[in-house]
Amino acid sequence: MLFVFAVYSITVGPMAISFKESLTSLLVRSNSLAPHINLVIHDIRLPRTLLCMLVGAILALCGAVMQGLFRNPLAEPGIIGVSAGASLGAAIAIVGFSAIGVQFPELLTLAIVPVFAFLGGALTTILVYTLGSSKMGTSVTIMLLAGVAISALSGAGIGYLNFVADDQMLRDLSLWSMGSLAGGSWGNIALAAVTLVALFVYFYRKSMALNALLLGESEAKHLGINVQALKRQLILLTAIGVGVTVSIAGMIGFIGLVIPHLCRMLSGPDHRTLLPLSALLGALLLTAADMFARVAVTPAELPVGIVTAIVGAPFFLYLLLQQKGRIL
Repeated sequence: MLFVFAVYSITVGPMAISFKESLTSLLVRSNSLAPHINLVIHDIRLPRTLLCMLVGAILALCGAVMQGLFRNPLAEPGIIGVSAGASLGAAIAIVGFSAIGVQFPELLTLAIVPVFAFLGGALTTILVYTLGSSKMGTSVTIMLLAGVAISALSGAGIGYLNFVADDQMLRDLSLWSMGSLAGGSWGNIALAAVTLVALFVYFYRKSMALNALLLGESEAKHLGINVQALKRQLILLTAIGVGVTVSIAGMIGFIGLVIPHLCRMLSGPDHRTLLPLSALLGALLLTAADMFARVAVTPAELPVGIVTAIVGAPFFLYLLLQQKGRIL
């Protein structure tokens, strides 16, 4: 399904290019086609589709790990404020280093913004985890409340940056805050691909430790797992993943909430199957959402973050109703 959706995604867009012409350009880049067709397929739609799959896979993977770490299906980078913290860090970089971005755009998008987004996400994750942890375990209620507070504070910070930004900065911030994959470039694709491979290899190696954590922290310790070190490592790497996706595509919520839950329904809680399935299904869902975003309001384009929020918010309410007894 992912392969079919990826191929079809390359043929979808506001410009009228037939399915046959799209495939011909993609496979052989024929000179018999109009030059603008090859340009659109190879420089716009193909990079965008690849970036969709990579970002969706990273978000779903980080969501699955975070839910396993906190042992609750409500834990997700966006819900507990990690994405908001990463967004504030990225917004600071966009506004504060705009002068560098004019002369060295690749340095800004591939180095400065990801680093600031990672720092914002990491600090937020550590703060939320510290507030929600005690000798009795981890309180999801406290994490959710801390996430609300951090999201509000980050929103205030981003609002202030919007206030002081000039016209170009304001446009960049506005488009980026709604989530968009329109600016897909090969540099961003390389960054996302390296991040995804590194995270997946490490997380998969820790899949049995995550399975042990599902039994409880005490049980995991008795099985010989250094729980505190594992938590720190997983939190750090999750923050890296969220920071990279936020810096590349802006705010795209609910992928990390919806996908791992669906994958548990399909394959069960074993992280050895849950992690790769989450990555694949995350790539599939974001690719489908981006296709819808491209054609929903043609010739304009709907930010993909709006589409994922429309899908994810009702699902989150459904999960809240399921967890109502446990939370209260």
